[in-house]
Amino acid sequence: MPLSRLVLPSGRPLDLVQVRMSSTYAGQLEGYPCKFLNDMQVRAVRAEAEGTSPTTPVHLVEPSRRYPDQPAGPFGPVEVLPAVACVGTFRSTPLAPDLDPALHRSALTVAWFQPHPRVPSAEDADPSLLGIAWEELAQDYQL
Repeated sequence: MPLSRLVLPSGRPLDLVQVRMSSTYAGQLEGYPCKFLNDMQVRAVRAEAEGTSPTTPVHLVEPSRRYPDQPAGPFGPVEVLPAVACVGTFRSTPLAPDLDPALHRSALTVAWFQPHPRVPSAEDADPSLLGIAWEELAQDYQL
């Protein structure tokens, strides 16, 4: 049973079968959020996704970045990522039309950032998640 189901604009349903969420800035001991630190954080979340399912392709949804009106520090302007880093595994029907849907599925592990610690659902999924090019990124596998 999936944790959630999203439906892409193409009509393809995606089942979220695993998700890991963490605070984007939980490990930051000092300093402030800036481009350098955020780029490291984005790479770390992508690496986590790659380690989650080594046989499944990984896609990183580029996060939005806010620039609050605060004075720049020694590392440049303040740049803020959404508060929650997520890594999730999605599954759907097979990509190849000749595969038996009873025996095959397609899968993709996705890394993304969102403002709240909620499992994305059809009602409130981030538009960037709904914009995933599933047919280009996912991979078929046999059950």
